Amino acid sequence: MAEILFPALFVLLALGLPVAFAMMIAVFLALSFGSSYPHLVVVKEMFSGLDSFPLLAVPFFILAAEIMTGGAVTMALLRLAQSFVGHLRGGLGHANVVSSAMFAGISGSALADAAGPGSMMIRMMEKGGYDRSYAGALTIASAVVGPIIPPSITMIIYAMQDQNVSVGSLFMAGVLPGVLITCMVLVANAYVSRKRGYMSGDVMPTFLEIGRIFVYALPALSLIVLIVGGIRFGAFTPTEASVIAVFYALIVGMFVYRSLRIRDLPNILLKAATTSGAVLLILGAARAFAWVLIIEGIPQQLAETIISWELSPVVFLLAVNLLLLAFGLFMDPLPGVMILVPILAPISFALGIDPNHFAIIVIVNLTMGLTTPPVGSLIFVVSSTVHLKPSALIRELPPFFLALVAALLLITFVPNLATWLPEVSGF
Repeated sequence: MAEILFPALFVLLALGLPVAFAMMIAVFLALSFGSSYPHLVVVKEMFSGLDSFPLLAVPFFILAAEIMTGGAVTMALLRLAQSFVGHLRGGLGHANVVSSAMFAGISGSALADAAGPGSMMIRMMEKGGYDRSYAGALTIASAVVGPIIPPSITMIIYAMQDQNVSVGSLFMAGVLPGVLITCMVLVANAYVSRKRGYMSGDVMPTFLEIGRIFVYALPALSLIVLIVGGIRFGAFTPTEASVIAVFYALIVGMFVYRSLRIRDLPNILLKAATTSGAVLLILGAARAFAWVLIIEGIPQQLAETIISWELSPVVFLLAVNLLLLAFGLFMDPLPGVMILVPILAPISFALGIDPNHFAIIVIVNLTMGLTTPPVGSLIFVVSSTVHLKPSALIRELPPFFLALVAALLLITFVPNLATWLPEVSGF
């Protein structure tokens, strides 16, 4: 079956089919021409993959993000980010990066970061004299922190594939790497801004003004503390946290910022349902795809082969980085996690690599794939937002991709970035 499965998948992806449909059709073809299994097994495995209580957190976090992305909440975060860094050279670019990091603590999704505050910042940067394609490329790079800073949909899916980690431990493990990635993108923006002469049009605000803006944005920022703190102190599980996040978002939107009205809810629910349906379809298809790999014994064969090479942990991690960066060229993070983690996580554990450290390396790698053609979803989301050809954005991406690679190497060679917070938090 594997001899049919992989060529079929790559051909279908090359033809432009969505990832979920490409995986499902590839599995059907593998069963049709490479086995005697009934086709009904594909449907059965897809539903089995979705029959999970922790997976309920995905649609609820998506719904909470949709509720919180109203104009008042987004503008509160943008104003706070601008008050911190808007007066520096390249200040609007810095504000773009910082606001993405703040919004990551609400959305848990790179695409939501780019489509939400990212699109608003692109318009603000263009009015401030920045090239539109540069503003779009910066938004693509800064959105990478979406699944790294908790909460994270990708981390929830990862924890379902690896029994050596928990959602809570991954949420804690992602904080420092997320801050590091943000800092590296800020450095890249500072370098390009100095080179191109992008100046700041803002005057440094007083501490009193920053304090007022911070107080206004505090209800939005408190959602991050509520989720991570509640999970850390055992007040609720990640799934329960997602439901609490929805109710908190409703209260903040209706009674604090007063930007959410009852008549807005049907449209918000529809958008959240559409996004959740797309995510869950991918997860179901990835489960069926992974089932074929398991039946064929591919994970076990690969594990035995790699272990027989007697690689050191450092060499193994470098090889994994190269493999995942290549894999990310053709596949989104969620199916990548479901297909690769059951293969690679046991090998890393056998080599003595901390499971939380390895998880963050995998998630950062696969999320970086969203910034690379030909499949890079962030490129196409931003392209449609700013009405630019993808090629114009791709030409501006190299400095930011180098910054992301530098952050990835630091995360790889400094394990404490991913392991310190989980350890001190008791995970």
